[in-house]
Amino acid sequence: MEKFIKLMDESELKVGLVGNPKFKTIMLPVAKESVYGKEAESLKLWGVDPELGKHFIEGLQDKFQVLYFDYEGHRLKHPNSEHLTAENIVKDLLVIADKVDVKKFSYYGYSWLALVGLQLGIQTDRLESLIMGGFPPIDGPYKEMLIVTNKTYEQSKNNQNSSVFNEQDESKSQEKVDWDNIKVKLDTNQTKQFVTLYKNLKEFDDREIQHKLAIPKLIFAGEKDTIVYGKNFGNVTVDIVGILQKNKQELKHMGWDIEILEGKNMNHTKAMQPITVLEVIKPWLIKNLL
Repeated sequence: MEKFIKLMDESELKVGLVGNPKFKTIMLPVAKESVYGKEAESLKLWGVDPELGKHFIEGLQDKFQVLYFDYEGHRLKHPNSEHLTAENIVKDLLVIADKVDVKKFSYYGYSWLALVGLQLGIQTDRLESLIMGGFPPIDGPYKEMLIVTNKTYEQSKNNQNSSVFNEQDESKSQEKVDWDNIKVKLDTNQTKQFVTLYKNLKEFDDREIQHKLAIPKLIFAGEKDTIVYGKNFGNVTVDIVGILQKNKQELKHMGWDIEILEGKNMNHTKAMQPITVLEVIKPWLIKNLL
């Protein structure tokens, strides 16, 4: 089943639900639409699966009912520049679940959609389990990401009339990104909405809320998931794996299962691909839900 669902800002998002309705439901807001041709080849250079959403759905639907949609892609097409707050995103997700008549569900999100899962877990009692990828559940880099998103927004304003591109060079992989010299040319509303999100979370205490998450929960990240941003992005380091390693024992004490993914160049992008993620989350979901 696929249908369009109206969100809190009146924009409409395509949502799918597949698998046996008797199975436990997994919400996948990371299910990007497949792309082909030149765009697919460009994504492959950056280590991105051009059929990411399709492969996630196919990998899970034999054991679970999968509720899938591309929330990030939707927000890039329909920016919510002034109102992309954690509370409003949670409202969107609950509207989606309600419209497809799903009462209880597990959630998997990656990067900023992982922090959304944390918010969902503390704002509702409908989660059966939570999987966060590429964003730590305690000591999250909210302040660092506010700096990075602010700088990105400033650049997008300054570069609207210049001939720069979003990437330095399509032939370069992400391993070779020079964060000192990369220029951003995105719609200002696209970039501003993420400033809104991190501003909204600036005072959020992710330790104080851990007692509200009395459900199975998993955090994972790649062993190379550290991004050092240059001057253009505020000279900050977002060290996802470092935060996890530092807090490993404390997280276990709080009931989190932790996976540090090993492998060549297992960075933020590589650790979000279905071929890597499914090997981690599927056995974990089966163990904790079935």
